[in-house]
Amino acid sequence: MTPPTHADVVAAAGRLAGQANKTPVLNSRTADQESGASFFFKCENLQRVGAFKFRGAFNALCQFNEAQRRHGVVAFSTGNHAQAVALSARMLGIPAVIVMPHDAPRIKTTATRGYGAEVIFYDRVQDDREKIADDLVGSRGLTLLPPYDHADIIAGQGTAALELFDEVGPLDYLFVPVGGGGLLAGSLLAASIGSASCKVFGVEPAAGNDGQQSLRAGQLVRIPTPATIADGAQTQCLGKMPFQIIKERAADILTATDAQLVDAMRFLSERMKLIVEPTGCLGYAGALASGLPLRGKRVGVILSGGNIDLAVFGRLLAEADSQANSADRGNN
Repeated sequence: MTPPTHADVVAAAGRLAGQANKTPVLNSRTADQESGASFFFKCENLQRVGAFKFRGAFNALCQFNEAQRRHGVVAFSTGNHAQAVALSARMLGIPAVIVMPHDAPRIKTTATRGYGAEVIFYDRVQDDREKIADDLVGSRGLTLLPPYDHADIIAGQGTAALELFDEVGPLDYLFVPVGGGGLLAGSLLAASIGSASCKVFGVEPAAGNDGQQSLRAGQLVRIPTPATIADGAQTQCLGKMPFQIIKERAADILTATDAQLVDAMRFLSERMKLIVEPTGCLGYAGALASGLPLRGKRVGVILSGGNIDLAVFGRLLAEADSQANSADRGNN
């Protein structure tokens, strides 16, 4: 496969019309007042399956030929791509097998099974998910659909940013969560259509900055599985195809700490009434921590997903409160 172009993003938007939700773009007076910027939040947490991943999965699966549809699809994922492939496959009448880590969030594994997919679990530390998927390709004749290293996936993911630009016009900055790089790569292609002068930044967990390291080195850098609450960004390496686009077009890749992600989760839930998972908060947390001159600028943020168990959501906020209270007592 060759990397997609901006024309592929436009074509993907046509395929997704009437299938994907046209998610809202929301504003926050508080966010604007505190930063001096004008923020535009693209709410992909309100997308089908609760994440932008539906866009890429449906765009790819609807282009399967008859033999591929008959034999079925296999995918590996921590959860959002799993759900996206499972739902898209059900909509298109394609059998689906999903390889998921045994410690994936329960809300994501339950939803994946609920969409009718067969789930095969693995140990993300000891097992090789790509080998498991390849074995299923060989034994069952399934077609592998990776979560980000695929032209049709990248093109589909880019439609979120394309919609954002279509709705609000050109932006000065756009901040995009980064795991494997598919959303960032697609957003960069969309920016070339809707806002050519926009500086597009990826944001990944500080504990797992393989993308940042790769961009600095000019070649892919692989790291151990990072320990971060952003489970959707616990990748070891960017995809080869996304990286080709990212290294040519991205302004930079920034990082956000887990504590900054929790702060963003709190703000989005308390002030904007949005439930956004830690990975989905990377863009906003990264924007706030970037040190970039945001004042007076038009700033886009993609909130990439909202699939988090509410008990976990509450626990993360409570732990942050407890740590803050302990620090206050120590300073008094």
